[in-house]
Amino acid sequence: MVGTGMIARGLSKLIPKRVDMVISKILTRRQGFVEGLGVDQSYLTTNPLELFDNSDLIIVSTGDPIYSTEVIFQAFKYNIPVLTMDADTQVLTGSWLSERGLLSEGNGDQPGCLAVLKNEIVEMGFQPLVYGNIKGYQNLNPSKEDMMFWAKKQGFSLNSVTSFTDGTKLQIEQCLVANGLNANIAQRGLIGVQTENFKEGAFALAAEAKKMNTVLSDYLVSKESPPGVFIVATHHEDLAEELATYKMGKGPFYLLYKPVHLCLFEIFRDLKNLFYQKNVLLNNGRFPTVSVAAIAKKALKAGDVIEKGIGSFEVRGECVKFSENVDHVPIGLLSHARLKDNIDPGQIISFSDVDLPESLALHAWLETIKHAVTPPNRILNKSLSF
Repeated sequence: MVGTGMIARGLSKLIPKRVDMVISKILTRRQGFVEGLGVDQSYLTTNPLELFDNSDLIIVSTGDPIYSTEVIFQAFKYNIPVLTMDADTQVLTGSWLSERGLLSEGNGDQPGCLAVLKNEIVEMGFQPLVYGNIKGYQNLNPSKEDMMFWAKKQGFSLNSVTSFTDGTKLQIEQCLVANGLNANIAQRGLIGVQTENFKEGAFALAAEAKKMNTVLSDYLVSKESPPGVFIVATHHEDLAEELATYKMGKGPFYLLYKPVHLCLFEIFRDLKNLFYQKNVLLNNGRFPTVSVAAIAKKALKAGDVIEKGIGSFEVRGECVKFSENVDHVPIGLLSHARLKDNIDPGQIISFSDVDLPESLALHAWLETIKHAVTPPNRILNKSLSF
């Protein structure tokens, strides 16, 4: 495994209870004792080669797409399949990485759950119209004090809780859904219907999808709705009576949902399918059309350094279409990034606004956007060597 966050710590407790697999090594960048680990500290290593030499398959969940990209790329040199619970990495470099090895997002987090639900309902004859995420609460610009309180209360890192609250994580998830399941987005930042009625909110998104004549990836904000995922679909008109018999309503829209997502507990079927059958549940697609841009939460000054974009108090992420925002910097690339210009609140940060450290992830991104649209020459002419 790669990472020692909440997902990895849970897996380190759960995997030893199984008879069909074992943990070999856990790659970490942490120094010293790691709390909450389900196996002895001797399983930890800071040496990627030790991980590769002892692994048949690797699970990656780090929340750091620049680091994860490096590890996954090296793992592919050893022909090791990689399963992620790491949408951050998938939407940044997953398209590039998937051309170089066997890579799949796993079930459990919202994108994987939607992929599983989609496969299930398509077999029943449904045609998906909306792939939906459900968010109970959202604050686009939460205070640091509030985030520190909830991080301590919930046992997540400060960055993680902030990215959950300001919607960045959801935007990343729905970006992966759009690219991986061949859907579109309605607008920058998605629609995000706020509703007290789950079905009405879901059908409002379906009506918009029907109006646009497309399949949408989007979400609801609703305290009253279940903390899972949903799909609004259509079906063949001559089967409406049969569907009504099974309490699905009169159509033309049908709501199918999974009321929970259990993350690490749901990953094992996909782990085995990837290893034994080489089956990919979900990835970012070869030619992505949607990305997650970095949006300034407040006024930023030239010379400011953004240490980490995802979960920061300087920026948040919003889904954008490549075709409409060619020059945007994906939020996952903002790591130790120095601003060259002043940035207004709500402004999309572009490549011309910032100096980014060289990295494999940056190289992968520049290669990816060549296939998406033709970016400005100033981006493509940037020369990197690895």
